Amino acid sequence: MTPHLFSRLSLCAAAIGALAVASFAAAPSIAAEDAVVIPAPAMDAPQADGLQTAVVAGGCFWGVQGVFQHTAGVVNAVSGYAGGNKSTAKYDVVSTGTTGHAESVEIKYDPKRISYGKILQIYFSVAHDPTQLNRQGPDTGTQYRSEIFATNAEQKKIAEAYIAQLDAAKVFKRPIVTKVGMLDGFFPAEAYHQDYLTLHPNQPYIAYNDLPKIENLKKIFAQNYLEKPTLVSSSKATN
Repeated sequence: MTPHLFSRLSLCAAAIGALAVASFAAAPSIAAEDAVVIPAPAMDAPQADGLQTAVVAGGCFWGVQGVFQHTAGVVNAVSGYAGGNKSTAKYDVVSTGTTGHAESVEIKYDPKRISYGKILQIYFSVAHDPTQLNRQGPDTGTQYRSEIFATNAEQKKIAEAYIAQLDAAKVFKRPIVTKVGMLDGFFPAEAYHQDYLTLHPNQPYIAYNDLPKIENLKKIFAQNYLEKPTLVSSSKATN
């Protein structure tokens, strides 16, 4: 989300936010981005002991974080920056689009409860539109690009194979533009960005762009959906 837009929306009256929520409740089909029902990946990682990490980027991290905070098996989802250096991993600087970072989400998950492939399926289906190049919804710039930051060679192989599978199946109207690369570092975003969707559900940006993603998760991935989100502020709680 751009700094200017963020500033403007922060000044919006609560009544406008309430109206946006009411409008969505009355007509949930008018989401900014429609979800796409897609097949599960043909290739997936086997179950393993201990927590695993996935890092994905798909536009403004508020909505992506919110989706995975409502996903069973995820024990923590943190908004942050990947693809650039630690020294410039600050919101105001990243928002210039010159640092190489993408707004990203680091997902810690239990592989015995949810697989890496299932995380990617949710990512491609409801968390964002993987056919938009260097933008997502109202936000434009390379910091809003679609990218998977693999933490190991197996994740990279699975992600690349899944993109090829989805493109071959033509489940999207346009080709997938999601990049796949190795993670060099993840840097958590400022505290005020964490749990943003849950803390600000009446903000117009959240109501229009992000709450529909949660509804789509609930509808399409009912078995993976959590009604109560696992927040950064209470990430030690189990779901």
